[in-house]
Amino acid sequence: MTVDDNLIAKLAKLSSLEIDDSRKETLKTELADIINFVENLNEIDVSGIEATFSTIEGGTPLREDVSEQNLELSNHILKHAPKSEDGYFIVPKIIE
Repeated sequence: MTVDDNLIAKLAKLSSLEIDDSRKETLKTELADIINFVENLNEIDVSGIEATFSTIEGGTPLREDVSEQNLELSNHILKHAPKSEDGYFIVPKIIE
């Protein structure tokens, strides 16, 4: 994968970030280094290694997934939200 001006422009648009022209060359080099590192990981032979899903020995302790309604907590959270209405968060539109 090549990191060029088109990719930088696309990433800037997707992330809603403004990237200064003076920073673009450095960013292209840094992203290319990251991509090369990740591509190197594909060359590692892991055929003799058993797949694991957790780094915790014995697995992750599970708990019951029980739904609770705590209006006091909900109101507290909504009170500190930048915008809320009728018990919901109001967020800015991000999809054009």
